[in-house]
Amino acid sequence: MPFPISRRVVALGLPALALSGCVAGGGAALVNRDEWRSVPNAEFDRWLAGFRTRAIEGGISEATVTRAFRGVGYVPLVIERDRNQAEFNRTMEDYLAIAASDERIAMGRAKLRQHDRVLQAIEDRFGVEKHVMCAVWGMESFYGTREGDAPVIAALATLTFDGRRGRFFGSQLMSALRALDRGDSTVAQMRGSWAGAMGHTQIMPEVLEDYGVDFDGDGRRGCWDDDPTDALATTANYLARHGWQRGQPWAVEIRLPEGFDESLAGRRQTRSVASWMGMGVRDMDGNRVPDHGEAAILLQMGIEGPALMIFRNFTAIRRYNPANNYVIGIGHLSDRLLGGPPIRGNYPPDENGLTRAGRIEVQQRLTAQGFDTGGSDGVIGPASRSAIRDYERAQGLPETGVATDELLARLRQTG
Repeated sequence: MPFPISRRVVALGLPALALSGCVAGGGAALVNRDEWRSVPNAEFDRWLAGFRTRAIEGGISEATVTRAFRGVGYVPLVIERDRNQAEFNRTMEDYLAIAASDERIAMGRAKLRQHDRVLQAIEDRFGVEKHVMCAVWGMESFYGTREGDAPVIAALATLTFDGRRGRFFGSQLMSALRALDRGDSTVAQMRGSWAGAMGHTQIMPEVLEDYGVDFDGDGRRGCWDDDPTDALATTANYLARHGWQRGQPWAVEIRLPEGFDESLAGRRQTRSVASWMGMGVRDMDGNRVPDHGEAAILLQMGIEGPALMIFRNFTAIRRYNPANNYVIGIGHLSDRLLGGPPIRGNYPPDENGLTRAGRIEVQQRLTAQGFDTGGSDGVIGPASRSAIRDYERAQGLPETGVATDELLARLRQTG
């Protein structure tokens, strides 16, 4: 996962693209259900017996606890994933290439049409626009196609026993047991990410408990159902309760005046829109930005990269996940679902001297020469790095796995 987990990060949406990102060059791995197998661990078994007593004393029925813990064991893959979250760091450019890919946009627009009636009803009740809900859905589970296959009870039990964040995950485990006790789900149905995030919008058990909505009126908060209604309503409820303002943008892409002081930028450095306009800031067409309230300027890739004027709804999305790239990904995808344009500002070359076009060319040339990168999206992830190392080995070069302008020049010569 690209960002470390904290209580806030796990609170609703886990870092997106870990499950939902079908990253051709990045290679987000999908796990077969059989890989979540448990191994014998006597110490875990003793701990689980104690937690069983604690759960029953906490008001969960003995029948539910027995059913939930039947066959539950220690799952090593959960701890492996917990220890190795940061597969690689993505720039805003890389992140948006994934978050607002042509496939994700096309599928999102189809989902908006398919579920228009229920999305409109949810928007009318909670005041969160349908395209925003749909963007969260698309980021978190690729519109319900990648919800995760880890057994949630076993995963949370393993993480609680491990102890690194035992209090947090123990609380999540109790909430998951209460969800079973309420009849919101079954043990077999309750599958999700290695860290316990579940369903279409990858919510955690405590969030289901505190913000879950039975919007379809079937008596269950069914975030795991094939029908995404309850999951989308829960997401809308969460965003609404954390300050979402209907009809307001999350951000506006802007042009900075010549000589703009970069030290004025930053998420916490808010000013009135009028103040920013007085400095010469304008939208991408050279017009004044409408007054949407206090605003800050975000330069996620520095002064030479795209510039965004962010508003209160940026902060509301950030409560879902506090990584700026994630918030930008959600916001930009929601704009694209409405027909908005791609980011118009220029992206600077990366630290190795390559633009995204150069990275795509590296991937294309490697693949053409028999070193499969898994696709050509400009994101240099594990599959691309492996292909680069294989190429370097074949060429008798030091194996770095790094895409550079020198590598591109050599690929052009050998291709």
